[in-house]
Amino acid sequence: MHFQKLISGHKRFKDSTFSTHKQDFKSLVQYGQKPKVLFIGCSDSRVSPNMIVNGKPGDMFITRNIGNFVPPYKKDDDFHATTAVIEYAISILKVKDIIICGHSHCGACKALYDDNIKQDKNLTHVNKWLELGQEAKEKAIKLTKNNKQKLLSTTEKESIKLQIKNLLTYPQIDLLLKEKKLNIHGWYYEIEDGSIVTYDQHTDSFVTI
Repeated sequence: MHFQKLISGHKRFKDSTFSTHKQDFKSLVQYGQKPKVLFIGCSDSRVSPNMIVNGKPGDMFITRNIGNFVPPYKKDDDFHATTAVIEYAISILKVKDIIICGHSHCGACKALYDDNIKQDKNLTHVNKWLELGQEAKEKAIKLTKNNKQKLLSTTEKESIKLQIKNLLTYPQIDLLLKEKKLNIHGWYYEIEDGSIVTYDQHTDSFVTI
């Protein structure tokens, strides 16, 4: 039933949305993509990057993963999907802005406190990935004194700050920032009302964009 809904949606897309942006797609094919923004978002199905910024095709280079996490820079022969996207965005596409977008009710941040997930043998890679949020969890516990009402949202926002810190371990990003050729933004999207607040490093707080 849900799959058929996607098929029907595609037909509506071809008949309406695609027609509206037909020239945009034609230009993107002819001249290639030239996005100036890299959007690192969560895989959560409730968060649609282009929708929340009312974007058009070609506006953003997008990668999504569980928790919108950014692994620290590591040079080896393993497979690094998120790192590869970041490298491509800054070295090939020459993006000018990177947005790390977290959100309310994040399943990844909630999973940091779930012992059942930690003990599930079928979630080996998920649990390894969740290590990228561990520092944010520890910081949130200290800040909220384990207040359950504030713990999750604090963890989500601390995670955004942590992922920014991880981004700074990338040599090319560090260089571009020093040359003032790149900007990094930490966004927090509220699913409930559609609002976005952004991290202000000078005040160490989130403010309305």
